[in-house]
Amino acid sequence: MSRPPSPPPDLPGFHYLEPLGTGGFADVFLYEQQMPRRQVAVKVLLADRISSGAAQEFADEANVMAMLSTHPAIVTIYQAGVAGDGRPYLVMEYCPRPNLQMRARKEPFSVAEALRVGVQVAGAVETAHRAGVLHRDIKPANILVTAYNRPALTDFGIASTTGATSEASGMSIPWSPPESFADPPQSGPRTDVWALGATLYTLLAGRSPFERPGERNSSADLIERIERAALTSLGRPDSPESLQRVLERAMAKNPDDRYPSAVAFARALQKVQIELSHSVTPIDIVDDHPTAEDLDDDGDGLTRVREIVSIDPDVAAFTRPSATTERKTALPASPEVPRFDPPPRAEPIEEATQMRVPAPSPLPGSDDRTIVRPPLVVAPQSAASAPSAPAPAGPTSPPAGDEGVASQTAPRPPRSRRGLWIALSAVAAVAVVAGAIVGLNALVAGIETPPEAVETTEPQDVLSDFVPKVTELSGSRQGDQIVFTWINKDPLEGDSFIWTVVDVSGEVDPQQAEQPVAQVPATAGTVCIDVMLRRDDGRVSEPARGCVD
Repeated sequence: MSRPPSPPPDLPGFHYLEPLGTGGFADVFLYEQQMPRRQVAVKVLLADRISSGAAQEFADEANVMAMLSTHPAIVTIYQAGVAGDGRPYLVMEYCPRPNLQMRARKEPFSVAEALRVGVQVAGAVETAHRAGVLHRDIKPANILVTAYNRPALTDFGIASTTGATSEASGMSIPWSPPESFADPPQSGPRTDVWALGATLYTLLAGRSPFERPGERNSSADLIERIERAALTSLGRPDSPESLQRVLERAMAKNPDDRYPSAVAFARALQKVQIELSHSVTPIDIVDDHPTAEDLDDDGDGLTRVREIVSIDPDVAAFTRPSATTERKTALPASPEVPRFDPPPRAEPIEEATQMRVPAPSPLPGSDDRTIVRPPLVVAPQSAASAPSAPAPAGPTSPPAGDEGVASQTAPRPPRSRRGLWIALSAVAAVAVVAGAIVGLNALVAGIETPPEAVETTEPQDVLSDFVPKVTELSGSRQGDQIVFTWINKDPLEGDSFIWTVVDVSGEVDPQQAEQPVAQVPATAGTVCIDVMLRRDDGRVSEPARGCVD
């Protein structure tokens, strides 16, 4: 039975509001900070723990969280101090939503949300590891949820350095690995990897990994199963086999068989997201120097963490690349071998894909000598007419019209070899002069002779890239589902649809559909979705929104 909370301390600049929770070493209260005005959570050490060495642990927790709390998935520490009654306290970010343990007990997470949370928290754990800190108590109850629906890891009260191997005090049995129960207890980065896998399993199953409904689940029972029993299947039809394998590797009995690091575990979750065509969650890590363990990730380099910002596949707004494309774009060059990208190769232009606009006829007297025009191509008409193109520069390139003129003069029987050369020279000279005159006229006056022999395409509509919105988007409640339908008034081969549930948090989880229908779980209140038409070439329309009360 839980004890009543201790009296809240009087803190200058803070106004007490209500208690938030109690623990074995400290209580947490909700205060309103006066400057700047905001609600904060204040963790206060119990008075009877001050003389037991807990005060030093409390100070260590404050230092650790202050060092790591700029990470987006770690609770932010604002300040720390000692209250007037001698109790140390921490002023932290207030996370108003239920923690993940409370949510998982109420109902299991969707696979999409569990994967997202798993990647985000793994990034926080990896950041702590690279700072030399083991958490050692990762569990759903220690993952709070911010007002923006982001997970935030907290409670570094029993954290230690990554070199610690013989301490396991304060562990939470259901999420602890077998080595935590050894004599002496062992811990390391792969201990936290186990806890990450056990936490994700809990979110998906609604219970801890070795808790068995309807059976006795004492501490001794759980420890015996953790050390010897195989991990049971999630048993969810919407969970792929690949996710089960990821969890089994993360919670392998032998630490050497687990993922070598938290970031390797996060990458494995990203691969499952790609397999399921979900949005790929970025991994936030403050370190641009991967360790040797990072590189031991099946060698595929699907995602590499570089710089302070994470791996963000950025699914082109709503267009999801294939797994093959993802590998090509995310794989960085080897740090040992410089990469030299070849210059872009000129590709042949396909006439049918070029958009042409007819050139307007020049006004009389207009001077467009500054207009650069491409070479004109004109079909040969007669010996007396203009040649098929202006004479190109250079003495080695004969005018295109020479062949047409020569073919008409060739049948005349020459009276002598000397006469033949004279005749040919004269014809060539005439052709060169005629070509030069036509080219000069085209340049100065902008006169373009319409081509006859060259096949051209019709000018294309400049609005051809426009993708129309879907229409008549509506929905209805059908049992425990809400079914939305819509109409594609301009269907083309390869069309598909992308739809997302409108969430007040602003987060989106795009879903793809081949048919104009979408089903979402029925919840209380108004449920809305946005739908976009996606062409086979990747172009998408503006979203259309439909709601059901």
